[in-house]
Amino acid sequence: MKRVVKLSMVALAVSMVVGCASSSDIDGLQSQIDSLKTSVAQASSDASSAMSAANDASSRAAAAESAANRAAQYAQETSSKLDSMFKKTMMK
Repeated sequence: MKRVVKLSMVALAVSMVVGCASSSDIDGLQSQIDSLKTSVAQASSDASSAMSAANDASSRAAAAESAANRAAQYAQETSSKLDSMFKKTMMK
């Protein structure tokens, strides 16, 4: 009986030590999880900002391409008109 009581006391002491260590480990893990949640929220915010900037850049690029196409068309029309005028003066 004495031996059972001694083993019970040892088991109780070990379980208390393990229980305390486990709760401090859990607290440590919880703080790491909270830190990761903050990091994820910041990364998500940065990704949203980058997406907005990319959409704005895409819109500006499309506008620039349209303007360049119009300028090329006007240049082609002007070149055709100059060629026509040159041919008329050469015929005279």
